Amino acid sequence: MSVQVDIGGWLTKGLDLYKRNFGLLVVASLLAMLLSAVTFGILAGPMFAGLILIALRLLRGAEPKPAVGTLFEGFNHFAQSFLFMLVWGLICIVAGTVLSLIPCIGQAVLIVGSLALSTLLMFAMFLIVDRGMAFWPASMASLEAVKPAFWPLLGFSVIAQIVSQLGAIACGIGIVFTLPIGVCAMAIAYETFIVQGGTPDPATPPVDAPPPPLA
Repeated sequence: MSVQVDIGGWLTKGLDLYKRNFGLLVVASLLAMLLSAVTFGILAGPMFAGLILIALRLLRGAEPKPAVGTLFEGFNHFAQSFLFMLVWGLICIVAGTVLSLIPCIGQAVLIVGSLALSTLLMFAMFLIVDRGMAFWPASMASLEAVKPAFWPLLGFSVIAQIVSQLGAIACGIGIVFTLPIGVCAMAIAYETFIVQGGTPDPATPPVDAPPPPLA
């Protein structure tokens, strides 16, 4: 089933989800950022996985309702979320180092390439958390899912990233308030584009999905 990319609708629904769960999302984001910082990024993967898990459960109306402690369920995906951050981070560092040797053009290619790569991988962490996929198959599945609608998804991804990082203007402190908006918007996009639109590895039930009927 083909799903229309609805940039405005996804952002609006993500903001609404954020406003309805403001306290939980801000506290969880603050804790996730602190733990990521004090561990020099080692826990960035599982902390982001925990934020995704919270957003998906809120979106799906899971019972019991997620709490701040749900953030630590991201450790259930520690290895794959860590590898995702590590491998793609190293790839970006190597590419950035090489391109920095090319004046002007290299920097432009790096910026465009970073935006393109983040768009192609935009659903990978969601697939790791929601489908229990390993980081590389999840990355390839995200890439294949995004390619047919790359340009509109690029527009959504860029806007979602801008919204997420807006808080960094206020000495970095405000990002605690804006980061979860981006996560919620991405959760809406994932649920609409991947889950409802036909997801890779459909045999694996999503987080908090009802069990299949007994034969």
